[in-house]
Amino acid sequence: MKKLMMSSAAVALIASAAAADEVRVYNWSDYIDEALLEKFETETGIDLVYDVFDSNEVLETKMLAGGSGYDVVVPSGTFLQRQIAAGAFQKLDASKLPNLANMWDTVKERTVQYDPDNAYSINYMWGTTGIGVNTGKVTELLGEDAPVGSLSLIFEPSNMEKLAECGVHFLDAPSEMIPAALKYIGEDPDSHDPDVIAKAEAVLAGVRPHIQKFHSSEYINALANGDICVAFGWSGDILQARDRAAEAENGVDIAYNAPSEGALMWFDQMAIPADAPNPEAAHTFLNFIMDAQNMADASNYVYYANGNLASQPMLEEDVIGDPAIYPDEATLENLYTTTPYPAKVQRVVTRLWTKIKSGT
Repeated sequence: MKKLMMSSAAVALIASAAAADEVRVYNWSDYIDEALLEKFETETGIDLVYDVFDSNEVLETKMLAGGSGYDVVVPSGTFLQRQIAAGAFQKLDASKLPNLANMWDTVKERTVQYDPDNAYSINYMWGTTGIGVNTGKVTELLGEDAPVGSLSLIFEPSNMEKLAECGVHFLDAPSEMIPAALKYIGEDPDSHDPDVIAKAEAVLAGVRPHIQKFHSSEYINALANGDICVAFGWSGDILQARDRAAEAENGVDIAYNAPSEGALMWFDQMAIPADAPNPEAAHTFLNFIMDAQNMADASNYVYYANGNLASQPMLEEDVIGDPAIYPDEATLENLYTTTPYPAKVQRVVTRLWTKIKSGT
């Protein structure tokens, strides 16, 4: 039987037609109401392939290697800035994004430091990095005056030695943990000076023996289940743990505090890779996400603040009214942001972090 040969042009045409009906999104784990994903497919007729990651480093490896295969990805601000400079993203076509009118100037004014003119990205969620505690266990071990709102809780070895009895998790995120350690000792958390960054090593090494795990998502369930008593993590994750524990009625009471010394304010930005297979569908997805009701539904589900002003009237009171999610002005003024490490400094940071994690 004679084989039917298909031209490369025909193969490309078929692949293009398939891609036209599909959008591939790569987002953080535990970060959206899955009902929204189904709603997107129903409303648009576009198939959605939705994959997850749990560290900026994993995403950055894919982005800088090129050919990620994704149409929408969600880096945090500092990583976005470095990836824009590397040519990893394409500019957004505002004519395809009428819901840009819903976005919040207060957030756009802060994200512009990572994305000049906000030309390459939209804000999905933002929040702070701070301390989650199992109030009962921490009080039992450290007393009623435990410094639950201070970095001393996690960076003072005498505290951590006691807390090790009930378990402590740190983010596996050097771009967050090192600035926090520097803030604790009164140094600039955004320092790019290797000599200053090196000072974080003593802080982290001093408590390393008492850290059960470095991970950027497992602490949610671990806190909620009472398996650990302290996590240094992202605000919304810790609030999700609080609510899961409340729903389970398991007697675990979780509280979140932005450190009194100052907390990192971070932004997760949705952007379209330069080599996205389907940029048209990517714009459709971004515009869908920026719909006020959809964005409110996302925040109401994950307990993170978003950069969409029009969504705020639709937010549940325990989201918009919770200062741990939408901080008051005084707290906002005490937050800091960081900028990407240059390549040479990044290597210093990576070596330091590897050393801390390995405990050597």
